[in-house]
Amino acid sequence: MKLSRPVSWFLLAFGVWSWFIWVTFVKNLWQDGSGLAFDDAGDPTGYFWVHLLLAVTSFVLGTVVGVIGLRGVRALRHERTLEG
Repeated sequence: MKLSRPVSWFLLAFGVWSWFIWVTFVKNLWQDGSGLAFDDAGDPTGYFWVHLLLAVTSFVLGTVVGVIGLRGVRALRHERTLEG
């Protein structure tokens, strides 16, 4: 399957964006002072575990999507060098 240039760049950008957003979210989750992520004893709550699972899943999916985009961009560049 061949990806177009815009689709390849979009997938790559989506992968980078996903990592940026979720790393920021996990940092904020870890430093949560509202009592949602950690109880009074400092132990993680259900809220923490659910959102950590969401973040890890998004890291994995963002990585997969970004790698597909990167491979598409590289293939297009390689194709362009063969033509020229």
